Amino acid sequence: MYKILDKVDYSDDVYMQVIEAPAVAAAAQPGQFIVLRIHEEGERIPLTIADFDREAGTITIVVQAVGKSTRHLQTLGKGDSLSNFIGPLGLPSEIENYGTVVCAGGGVGVAPVYPIARALKEAGNKVISIVAARNKSLLLWEDKMREVSDELIVTTDDGSCGRHCLVTEPLKELCEAGGVDLIYAIGPGIMMKFCCKTTEEYNVKTIVSLNSIMVDGTGMCGACRVSVGGETKFVCVDGPEFDGHQVDFDLLMSRQRQYLEQEKISKELYEECRGDHKCLK
Repeated sequence: MYKILDKVDYSDDVYMQVIEAPAVAAAAQPGQFIVLRIHEEGERIPLTIADFDREAGTITIVVQAVGKSTRHLQTLGKGDSLSNFIGPLGLPSEIENYGTVVCAGGGVGVAPVYPIARALKEAGNKVISIVAARNKSLLLWEDKMREVSDELIVTTDDGSCGRHCLVTEPLKELCEAGGVDLIYAIGPGIMMKFCCKTTEEYNVKTIVSLNSIMVDGTGMCGACRVSVGGETKFVCVDGPEFDGHQVDFDLLMSRQRQYLEQEKISKELYEECRGDHKCLK
């Protein structure tokens, strides 16, 4: 069993949990992910590692509740335990001294960007970070990103904090100014797509981390297949990071929407069930 040591709710749907998992923490690298199950009959939930502490033996995850299982996970707090916690999975980020790197995170995508930005900073890069959200209440980890960045730019869609614009606007300005050697962009599919369209014009390599539908997380089921450079890749074993200029984002987002109706029904049934206190699984 894997104990939850801490939990913070950031909003109605977004929360952080710190999980006791010493073996996973000992091997974790920026860019990798884990798969957890709440109980033995539970769904496998793949989540990118938001932080790790090898000394404390902990993994931090930041989750947006979109379906039954992530809503169930949200009900668990400090002292509760998870049945399974597998990882680290996927290929780690390639951390080198590139020069100047822009790390752009949108929404909960800020969380997986954080350990990458920290590692890039430790490798000697100049790190310029962009933290973006729809509004001020949804901004995530601004303080943590500031600690590992030489410069931090905050944007909100409604102008309630930072610049009133989309993440692509400062990204375009940085590319136009020149001197950017690499870009990481992590967030919703539509955000990553337009970040890549922006940077492609300036021929600046842009890495994205894909959040596809996934089942086993070990390359056996093929559910996480995506098209990159015209070739079929599996996010779990070939990724989750890819050259964003080669990703077919329209196909990715189409596959992400494949089970939205079933997710919605499952979540509604679960919450109805919880309201009647008839089941908790």
